[in-house]
Amino acid sequence: MTSERAYVFLERLTKAVGPRLTGSPQASAAVELTRAMMIEAGFETWLEPVTVQHWVRGEETAEIVAPRGTESQFLAITALGGSVPTPRGGITADVVEADSFDALAGLARKIKDRIVFFNHPMDRAFLDTFRAYGEAAQFRTRGASEAAKYGAAAVLVRSATSRTDRNPHAGMVQYAPSVSRIPAAAVATADADALSRLLQRGDRVSVQLNLGCRTLADVESSNVIGQVRGTERPDEIILLGGHLDSWDLAVGAHDDGSGCVQAIEALRLIKSFGPTLKRTVRVVLFMNEEFGATGGRDYAADDRRIKERHLAAIESDRGGFLPIGFGISGSPDQFARLKILEDLLRPSGIQWVRAGGGGADIGPLGARGAILMSFIPNAQTYFDVHHSGLDTLSSVHPRELELGAIVMAIAAYVAAQEGI
Repeated sequence: MTSERAYVFLERLTKAVGPRLTGSPQASAAVELTRAMMIEAGFETWLEPVTVQHWVRGEETAEIVAPRGTESQFLAITALGGSVPTPRGGITADVVEADSFDALAGLARKIKDRIVFFNHPMDRAFLDTFRAYGEAAQFRTRGASEAAKYGAAAVLVRSATSRTDRNPHAGMVQYAPSVSRIPAAAVATADADALSRLLQRGDRVSVQLNLGCRTLADVESSNVIGQVRGTERPDEIILLGGHLDSWDLAVGAHDDGSGCVQAIEALRLIKSFGPTLKRTVRVVLFMNEEFGATGGRDYAADDRRIKERHLAAIESDRGGFLPIGFGISGSPDQFARLKILEDLLRPSGIQWVRAGGGGADIGPLGARGAILMSFIPNAQTYFDVHHSGLDTLSSVHPRELELGAIVMAIAAYVAAQEGI
């Protein structure tokens, strides 16, 4: 706790590299930097190839051109990842508002050649912010294709955050293969509210939207891997992981720079503790989680996994906040063996160990028999910064970040020494 090395690693990553959008030069720089960190820590280290998308952001503006009035004329927006651009000169169209896909269907006759505005706020009544996020984020991922079915020209989607501000939140759009691809952007919550007020007043609202984003040819990137090899059962692996790529509106300090540096620091702590490991503890910094999680799939499918057995995989991808729990998959017997972590970790702030664990990058290892474990911090404020320009180094508290690394280290050490 006195050294706060996880924060030192995070500061180095975010200041030396910055945002790490999949396929970008910054993502490549992050691969080399984190590999160097692992070498310096004394880990056995290597890279494994991953083919990733290369989408780039360009000009992005949205302006209310009718009616001219007291509400904000320029909307704070950001193109959704993977979005197609608008035509040269942009799109100017009337706006139709929907708060659900059922509401969209009810407006079917009014949608052609218009901009559909999905205005579904995150539900603040849910204690589990990830539940609220999942409910709201479906409009970001599916909204463009659902609107395109009715001939929409483009979509604007309310940002997936419960805060009201002028910071748009990015994320990926997923186009269905059977319909046309239309431009898609997220709009900040304060501006979404302003736009909705105009529409609810009965005004005809028209917006000019310009998106200059492009999808370039796929590029080769890498998962970054480091490990301390076990002496008794070296082919039995306990994995610690996070994803190295981030969105480009900020430096991705919480999502998921925190998870990456917590994994590195956890293994550094284990190595510095001294006793020989019975099983191998491995760190994997996955590439391309934000654009489809190909890093996790490629890692699980690599021929090197044939001779390995992953007993457990622990993922940190919920921010670098205060630890509160672990979610664990597996059989009742396996869960009962790992329930011991609840007492061991309580002095470090863990309140519970519950059934149910996983993550986008470690998910494919579950199909190969690994127990999936989710490190769970207090995420009440996570979606204030998630995928936005607020995901900065200053939003991460060094002590909370280090505590996360500590509990991951203890969990991995117990699994490595005791088995599962």
